[in-house]
Amino acid sequence: MKTTFSRNLSRKQVMSTDGMVIGTIKNIMVDLDSGQVIDLVVKPDNTFDTSGYPLDGDRIYIPFEAVKDIRDYIVVDRYLSKK
Repeated sequence: MKTTFSRNLSRKQVMSTDGMVIGTIKNIMVDLDSGQVIDLVVKPDNTFDTSGYPLDGDRIYIPFEAVKDIRDYIVVDRYLSKK
């Protein structure tokens, strides 16, 4: 995957590889020691079933290793995104 600046991720839509809209990115979790992105913090779409996803209030956490591509949307593997 190409290098992407965190400011380019702000408010991007998150979509699964099978075309389902998951939600909108609100923040990222980073390991401060290594600088690696750990999780995407996503506000789920009203139509998205959040069961099986780690929740914190109205946000879900998607592990960064589930990210497949970053362009107009952030594309994630929906099955890898469940912890």
